[in-house]
Amino acid sequence: MYSNRARRVPQEEQNEIARRPPDWECIRLFLEVSRRGSFRAAAEHCNLSINLLRRRIMELEHSLGLKLLTRHVTGIKVTPEGQTVLAAAAQMEAAAFGFSRAGDRNKPIEGKVRLAVTEGLGTFWVVPRLVEFQRAYPRLLVDLSCTMPPADVLRMEADLAIQIQRPTAPDVKAVRLGRMHVAPFAARSYIDTYGCPTTTEELLNHRVVWHNADQTRGEQMFSELFPGKSQIGFLSMINNVSSAHYWAIAKGAGIGWLPTYAAAIGARVVPVNINLVFPFDIWLTYHPEVAEIPRVRKLIDWVVKAFDADEFPWFRDDFIHPDRLGEHFRGQQLVNMFEGFLGLEATG
Repeated sequence: MYSNRARRVPQEEQNEIARRPPDWECIRLFLEVSRRGSFRAAAEHCNLSINLLRRRIMELEHSLGLKLLTRHVTGIKVTPEGQTVLAAAAQMEAAAFGFSRAGDRNKPIEGKVRLAVTEGLGTFWVVPRLVEFQRAYPRLLVDLSCTMPPADVLRMEADLAIQIQRPTAPDVKAVRLGRMHVAPFAARSYIDTYGCPTTTEELLNHRVVWHNADQTRGEQMFSELFPGKSQIGFLSMINNVSSAHYWAIAKGAGIGWLPTYAAAIGARVVPVNINLVFPFDIWLTYHPEVAEIPRVRKLIDWVVKAFDADEFPWFRDDFIHPDRLGEHFRGQQLVNMFEGFLGLEATG
């Protein structure tokens, strides 16, 4: 560090710099580094160079006169002093978000609403039904993000999020929408070629398509279901997105797990009757203040209705076999919403 004389900065100015409050941008970057556990991950997320990010953190430490972070082999660690600053920084961030939301509360039902949802629910359930919402509110633009990592609604990554991982942040509003039951399915072409297992033991002699992504706990579930089983020679494909996973199963790559509503929306797969069904609770999460914004409130109400278990029985807590869903569903033919996805039937 240069001396005051070498830098030719008057002592009065040095005292003023020492008294200057920390820059909010430095505080925001400190939050990012602490949340992501490393300078590299935070730099990639903020689209900054690592050197610039480290320099901004050093500026913050200098202005506070505290050591906030220490480096370790596995990443960074927040010091006890840094933890105190971190708590205050989180409160500042929440207050800043509150200011930005305040101006939106009295606006008409128009503008942009950001909805984050897991890729499978977004592609196969939410998007086809959003047409109804768009027709009711043509001045609303829905910015849909289909992604498996949960969106941080406190930090305004989305106005609301639909996820299959229970929210843990204490300041968010979490609404349990229902339960998704994931059951084994196979293409008719696969069953005609390789047969259909009736027990878990028989399944071990078949080919399996596996879904491994954030929120699905794919690796953990595989180890629990098939302890000691090698994936080589057993799994034919591992997919990180639900659309690729569905197509792999539908084209006969192997047996795989899909939500039971796959049968209700016309997916060309048949259930495999082995007792390996996994439930995933579906959660809607948002900051409590955004519910006061009319356009966001409209989308929240629509989402809750779109997962109404009384209307859509595959979201009930109790498992209903895919073959019996027709006995419980009394609404319109959902397959009609997916005619563009299913394509034209061959003629002649």
